[in-house]
Amino acid sequence: MIKVRDLSFQLGQKYLLQQIDLDIDRGKFWALVGPNGAGKSTLLNLLARDMQPSAGFICLDGKKLNHYSEIELAKKRAYLLQQRQVEFPFQVLEIVLLGRTPYLNGVKEGEQDRRKAFDSLKKLESEQFSDRVYPTLSGGEASRVDMARTITQETDLLLLDEPSNHLDPRHQIRILKLCRTLVAENRLVIAAMHDLNLASLFADQVIMLHQGHIIDVGPPEQVFKASQLEDVYQLPFEILSHSSGRPLVMPC
Repeated sequence: MIKVRDLSFQLGQKYLLQQIDLDIDRGKFWALVGPNGAGKSTLLNLLARDMQPSAGFICLDGKKLNHYSEIELAKKRAYLLQQRQVEFPFQVLEIVLLGRTPYLNGVKEGEQDRRKAFDSLKKLESEQFSDRVYPTLSGGEASRVDMARTITQETDLLLLDEPSNHLDPRHQIRILKLCRTLVAENRLVIAAMHDLNLASLFADQVIMLHQGHIIDVGPPEQVFKASQLEDVYQLPFEILSHSSGRPLVMPC
């Protein structure tokens, strides 16, 4: 679904990403991990076409990303930003309905669009907020609403920057189980994640970044090795085993 070749992004004299090559298949949950400044958000921005690369290219379904129109791209990928702020007094359902914009052709949303938006809120246990004014929500409530807007866009590619940010453990697990449901529908989820254990438990493939370079790509049991984690995070780690057989990552 996604092919990345020799991708670099330079800001001034500094490379935030350098010479990235990836082949990313649909029907899987891919986690981007690495310390602050590793390049996770930069890579998501480039995959979303919110930024243009300094070198290299990205293909989505066999077509270069910069050859898509805005509407075509909005029907192919949805992007959940890490920093999300709405100051206008929109109701929650109106925020979620923004996900239907690519399909409206400039006309007002219909009953089917409203039903899809409400169903998305239900999947995030947030339907009770539908009449609330968005800026009155807590950080966790707003995160669930933002995810509802993202899935309402009904794309095969979802790019998520810290999707479990601000959420309590119950809703972290719910949103990641929802990601598993989406990939079971042969969609592709790529999420930047700081919680290595959640990445280990839910991701099919892990991309570890450090200082703008790919360190490793593979299943969690391959990527989450104590020596490799110590090199990247500059901290000792112990690797335990979860009941699922997946690694548990414990900083020492």
